[in-house]
Amino acid sequence: MKFLAHRGFWEQPEERNRVDALERALRCGYGLETDIRDAAGELVIAHDPPVGVVPRATELLAMARTHGIQLPLALNLKADGLRSRLLSLLKDQPGQNYFCFDMSAPETLACHRDGLRFFTRESEIESAPVLYRQSAGVWMDMFESDWIQPADIRRHLEAGKEVALVSPELHKRPHLAFWQRLRDAGLAGEPRLMLCTDLPADADRFFHA
Repeated sequence: MKFLAHRGFWEQPEERNRVDALERALRCGYGLETDIRDAAGELVIAHDPPVGVVPRATELLAMARTHGIQLPLALNLKADGLRSRLLSLLKDQPGQNYFCFDMSAPETLACHRDGLRFFTRESEIESAPVLYRQSAGVWMDMFESDWIQPADIRRHLEAGKEVALVSPELHKRPHLAFWQRLRDAGLAGEPRLMLCTDLPADADRFFHA
């Protein structure tokens, strides 16, 4: 199992998606989940419409190149129409382990046609993931309950997909019971499985101790 540090490895909420938190995650050997927007014609890192100085996507890719391009980057595209600029940046960094997710269905199709690596999405309200066959993996979210069972994960793994799980604390629910479910099922050693979490160091200790 790999870990995606949700908006970086931050210690205070105001550090989320900031350079120090992004770099700390990569330096510690964790992948990243982060948000891509555009501002003044440039791709930037911001969950909400950016105000003030925010990191640029080029800075993120430079950090990844420094700390190891094989660490996964989960790129949440927060608006349609960003894919051509992102593709241009990624062409300058061959071998980067990335995927895009959370696009609208038409934008997901456009990403597929343009050759961007993407994960489709499954949740309580999205039981039929868009473009499943064409996707590199599945982003499994749990908005209201810890509905994901080991059999759900294995179904995707057996179909040749990577799987990224949203840990319950991202939706302000306790996480340990879900983590224990994964560990009891023997999924901690699955290399194609990722856990997106606000607590990457805790998860690392829990699953890999």
